[in-house]
Amino acid sequence: MADEQELDLVEISPNAVPPVCKIMDYKKFIYEQKKREKALKAKSTQVVVKEIRFGPQTDEHDYEFKRKNAEKFLKEGAKLKAFVFFKGRSIIYKDQGQILLLRLAQDLEEYGKVEAMPVLEGKRMILFIAPKKKKQ
Repeated sequence: MADEQELDLVEISPNAVPPVCKIMDYKKFIYEQKKREKALKAKSTQVVVKEIRFGPQTDEHDYEFKRKNAEKFLKEGAKLKAFVFFKGRSIIYKDQGQILLLRLAQDLEEYGKVEAMPVLEGKRMILFIAPKKKKQ
């Protein structure tokens, strides 16, 4: 029957008893399958994570400069990972680092929402901010 219609006989389920076959144009089937996969891949978005690094005693001007960059990253739709890096004995200023990150979160409140509050991991205190969805 497949030869009469000039199509291919494709085995769908070889383990079934009796095996299930279908008459179709196999090249067209493969083409459409690749087309569907490509469309799904195009729809998926990749999450970009941008990092901003502070010291526990970051100056006001440096803070403002980094805050503007963070604002730009969130507007572009990237996630933000802000962290305070403690060197040597500066770990005694944990509270200053936490205050700095909470201040950043408060300043960026209109552009993104805090995913996780500041957490100390080793010599780093990390804060994650996700961009807010754009209103359509």
